[in-house]
Amino acid sequence: MADAPKILDYLTPAATAHFEAVQGFLKDLGIDFEIDADMVRGLDYYNHTIFEVMSNDAVFGGGYTTVLAGGRYNGLVEELGGPETPGVGFAMGVERAMLLLSGQKVQESLPVYIVAIDSAAQGPALRLAHALRLQGVEVDMDFQGRKPKAQFKSANKDNAQLVMTLGESELQAGTIQVKNMQSGVQKEFKQAEVEADLSKLAAQLEADHE
Repeated sequence: MADAPKILDYLTPAATAHFEAVQGFLKDLGIDFEIDADMVRGLDYYNHTIFEVMSNDAVFGGGYTTVLAGGRYNGLVEELGGPETPGVGFAMGVERAMLLLSGQKVQESLPVYIVAIDSAAQGPALRLAHALRLQGVEVDMDFQGRKPKAQFKSANKDNAQLVMTLGESELQAGTIQVKNMQSGVQKEFKQAEVEADLSKLAAQLEADHE
């Protein structure tokens, strides 16, 4: 293994750009990662990034434990006779996931859905989603590059309580539009304020409705 060629030395320009983008999103989210050039998968349909997600939660008794592992496999669906469909998949240790999720409750409605108006807002939207999750807020957003109209439809389908919108003007001003879907009240807040304490801002929307 020490003398074997390293796959990272043979990436195409497109693969290099893809891998750098993946690393950029991880850095934006503050997620620690290590690049392991010796990691392999036993099946040959993988392309681009392969990965393992690990946890050092106390339920595992100390040390890091792999919770899931997988990778990207564009082309697999075509090999099975389907249409061109980019894909990412993984295998997960169900018992390990159950240990991590023990005690958590599933909400009937989605607290927050973030709409990214264009590709430039995708990264900031992802960072915002991560910040809200650290506050214990369940968040969803689009990862398919769909138009805003389709994203708003998803927010309605998920019965989102708050819809946050990020576009060009919001990125320039460092703000975000936040709408209470039940009352219809919408206000503009500083992104930093939302990332710091969403509960306080949600209370302001409720007060404005009353």
